[in-house]
Amino acid sequence: MKFLADENIDQPIIEHLRKENHHELSIYETNRGIDDDKVLEITNSENAILLTSDKDFGEIIFRKKMISTGVVLLRLAGLSNNEKAHIVASVLEKHQDEVYNSFTVITSETIRIRKLNL
Repeated sequence: MKFLADENIDQPIIEHLRKENHHELSIYETNRGIDDDKVLEITNSENAILLTSDKDFGEIIFRKKMISTGVVLLRLAGLSNNEKAHIVASVLEKHQDEVYNSFTVITSETIRIRKLNL
């Protein structure tokens, strides 16, 4: 799978996904400081799934009705980077076919996947 990590995604998560042969692009490595609309534009142009911990993407997708190839919102506060990386990799492995064209929220206890019908 191809992912674009927002600049707020911890490096251990990015590295873990890269080790599992996911194509992982990183805003932190390439375009630091760009606004959320531009992040979403890059995500769409790369046909990637956005990984972020920024709740603003919910508003961008649902209120502004911006098109997205998919967003995975990480709500994993309080966990170590290693724990976060394993949870994210596990969820993406189990639900890889469901995250495209969806808004997915991953917490330490739940996974919510909402198809985007924009």
